[in-house]
Amino acid sequence: MRAQFVMSEIGVGLRRNLTMTFAVIISVALSLALFGGSLLMRDQVSAMKGFWYDKVNVTVYLCTKNDAIDAAAAPAGSPADGSKPAAGSGKPCSRGAVTPEQKQGIEGELKKMELVQNVMYESSDEAYKHYKERFGHTALASVVTPDQMPDSFRVKLKNPEKYEVITSAFTGRDGVQSVADQSSELDNLFALLSTLNWAALGIMLIMLIVALLLIVNTVRVSAFSRRRETGIMRLVGASGFYIQVPFIMEAAVAGLIGAGLACGMLGAGQYFVIDHGIALRDKLQLINFIGWDAVLTKLPLVLVIGLLMPSLAAFVALRKYLKV
Repeated sequence: MRAQFVMSEIGVGLRRNLTMTFAVIISVALSLALFGGSLLMRDQVSAMKGFWYDKVNVTVYLCTKNDAIDAAAAPAGSPADGSKPAAGSGKPCSRGAVTPEQKQGIEGELKKMELVQNVMYESSDEAYKHYKERFGHTALASVVTPDQMPDSFRVKLKNPEKYEVITSAFTGRDGVQSVADQSSELDNLFALLSTLNWAALGIMLIMLIVALLLIVNTVRVSAFSRRRETGIMRLVGASGFYIQVPFIMEAAVAGLIGAGLACGMLGAGQYFVIDHGIALRDKLQLINFIGWDAVLTKLPLVLVIGLLMPSLAAFVALRKYLKV
């Protein structure tokens, strides 16, 4: 097969259907950019989960004298904070402030649990000091006193995603005011990010369908405009594959150009949005952003899909619109 003839036919086909070829390139570029972006978003969510869940602590707050007074004043059977009632009583902390024996028992049980990595005790004075360091500039800080801050155990878990084990084991126990974890807030954040990722995939799928339809129409128009040339090639004994190759290559070239643009968009997003320009990496240091290694591993996949997808679509279209 003469490569020069094939290349010339590809050039002719691209020039004859310039506007449709341009539409195919843009559609492929946008759909593959969304596809690559969704893959990077999945990596970003995984990196953020590993970064933030590793910092999550479960806090077991212990009952204070104020809690006991509030529990005694509250109507029976209706805890003021809406938490689970303590065992054997109508309300948390209804049996009074935590005793040294209860405190030792809670700490001992926490340390015996295989899920627990370490346990750190924080007294009310230490909690008050930390509160003043963080919120000392607020008006509320001026009326808060150390006796209002509960003693607590800060629990570090080996697997932070199993925080419910601690919550269910100690919520409602005598001497325990409440069990708080930070994972629920993170779960809501990651659920939102996952929803956005699925939305991006949905838009990508729509753009991909549009690109495939444009490829099929481009091949159809190209085959119709060159029906005389293909008829002559049939008469001189050209094989079906020889006749189809220029059309398939046209779609492949358009798809490859679109994939190249998509790779450029992904690289530009990483450079101008994350690393430089807007520089989110410097402005949002609490977020563990993915690096260039994650981007570069996605680019070959985007290029392969950009090459194969239009080629297969053109091959299927030729079986219908180009009888050889």
